[in-house]
Amino acid sequence: MDSNSILLKNISELVTVSQSGERCKRGAGLRDIEIIHGGAVAISGDKIAWVGRTADLPDEFREGAGETVDCRGKTVLPGFVDCHTHFVFAGSRAEEFAARCEGRSYAEIAAAGGGIKSTMRATRSASFEELLEIARKRLNEMLLWGTTTVECKSGYGLDLETEAKMLRVAVELGGMHAMTIVPTFLGAHAVPDGISRSQYLAVVLEKMIPYVAEHRLAEFCDVFCDEGAFTVDESRFVLSQAKQFGLIPKIHTDQFSSIGGCGVAAEVGAVSADHLDAARPHDIELLAAHDIAGVLLPGSVFFLGLSKYAEARRMIESEVPVALATDFNPGSSNIRYMPLIMTIACTMMHMHPYEAIAASTLNAAYAIGRSGRIGSIERGKMADLVLFDTTSALEIPYQFGVNLVNTVIKDGVIVVRDGRLI
Repeated sequence: MDSNSILLKNISELVTVSQSGERCKRGAGLRDIEIIHGGAVAISGDKIAWVGRTADLPDEFREGAGETVDCRGKTVLPGFVDCHTHFVFAGSRAEEFAARCEGRSYAEIAAAGGGIKSTMRATRSASFEELLEIARKRLNEMLLWGTTTVECKSGYGLDLETEAKMLRVAVELGGMHAMTIVPTFLGAHAVPDGISRSQYLAVVLEKMIPYVAEHRLAEFCDVFCDEGAFTVDESRFVLSQAKQFGLIPKIHTDQFSSIGGCGVAAEVGAVSADHLDAARPHDIELLAAHDIAGVLLPGSVFFLGLSKYAEARRMIESEVPVALATDFNPGSSNIRYMPLIMTIACTMMHMHPYEAIAASTLNAAYAIGRSGRIGSIERGKMADLVLFDTTSALEIPYQFGVNLVNTVIKDGVIVVRDGRLI
């Protein structure tokens, strides 16, 4: 091995998630994550060069490694992929949180001028530099908890200038931060005050989408299709237009009511449908039949104090590619740590910890079109790995609120060591 290499050996529990080149895991296979005891991973440059038992390590990987890490007492997983977040925003909604604690609903707060529009006002007022620094600190926190790839949506600008500003922050961070940032345009998040619904949709369709595509500010286009947000027909128009401009469709849907957004996802060829707390059996069948990732966001249900979680077990049994994400945002899920999301998924949606691991790695990568490159520990994939201070992967969701991350390797470079950023 050359000096630009890392050898992890004597790993107590090496969770590769997959070694078969599969794009995602479904059904009973979601729980079938490959675990190697006494494992080893050889990293050359930014890629994984070899995976297996330490006892079987070829001689070529035993000598000359740039750094050898003895991983006795450690569990190694692929880096977490947080495939649904809104981490670029300004302001706080702590007062709204307090109001919900007193019994006011999310819808009531929004109707009174809070909610998305509250964050919109703060984000419009913030400079590019202010947003960049705020978002950078959030990414550092997420990295310390093992997230190595994160999707980032706009949607708190609701005008061309601020939507573009948010996306430019995400793109800039993608070039300067260790984490991989995947930008998504979400102009159709809400209708701002002072403009009619039809006028705003015209702005999204005729100005925002062409501008975002021309300046390559996003890879995906999302839309909030739900009661009180955008209708099925409106969502179809937005995603169809986005697709014409080369943006890949995603959809927020069925968070609060069953509206038919999964049908739109199937029609436009969306890569994922997200939330799905109110999805019906027919919706679930559509997702499975069209290979659409079902991105479940239990953190938002938990944070809003609701009781209706997505039917993860039905989705798994129907062979939907189930993924998990934080939905990190200021109003409905101020949670940025994937291990906590895994805990909520296990306790409230009855997912097995192994299913939660696969849903947070390989399947989450599938939900952003990257499972061929990340999400599992396989030869030829990017070397995104996390070393945990435990001998069992079961401890990661079990010890909720405790950060067990010791080391994070991103693209073959150690970026967190002994729980600290390098």
